[in-house]
Amino acid sequence: MAELTITTFLTLDGVMQAPGGPDEDRSGGFAHGGWLVPFFDGDMMEIMTGIFERGEAYMLGRGTYEIFAHHWPNVPDDQQDAIAKKLNALPKYVATCTLKSLAWNNSKVMGDPVSDVKAIKARYSGEVQVHGSPGLAQTLIQHDLIDEYRLLVFPVVVGGGKRLFGAGTKPATMSLVTTRTTSTGAVYQVYRRAGELKTGMIGT
Repeated sequence: MAELTITTFLTLDGVMQAPGGPDEDRSGGFAHGGWLVPFFDGDMMEIMTGIFERGEAYMLGRGTYEIFAHHWPNVPDDQQDAIAKKLNALPKYVATCTLKSLAWNNSKVMGDPVSDVKAIKARYSGEVQVHGSPGLAQTLIQHDLIDEYRLLVFPVVVGGGKRLFGAGTKPATMSLVTTRTTSTGAVYQVYRRAGELKTGMIGT
């Protein structure tokens, strides 16, 4: 049985919308797309390559799928790195109500992501990975289906936009697995769920 992991880029105020470019996702009037780009460095590339190398399949929301499908299949064979080779070859399960056919190699439309997760995980022994995909991510989080969170937090604040943890998030305690700081000040943090949320009173 595979584990379901999620990897995403976040601002300090928890926004994950449009990290890679101004026109990546302008929904809701978001005007700060591309906030990650000034902080991209070799450390970040090393982290992301290591993550993708562990993937056996990917689950993507429609928006992220379309961004990936526009770019990765067009990388020339002689320029493909580990990320391109993995994404172009391995199965991709897409949560969408609007796309009926998918041209990118080895792509499949999912039914209901919540009910399909268990069957998809049963097909693999390593990792099924979610990247970006804010709508899909919130659905999976609300149903407590994520085994591991991999968060790259960047030193910017944008004030609003799509967030990883929405209003329907189930309270929980997390356990920090590892952390690393990149040369540009981004912080890579890996968390696993550690049980129900516990509270108390300071000084008692």
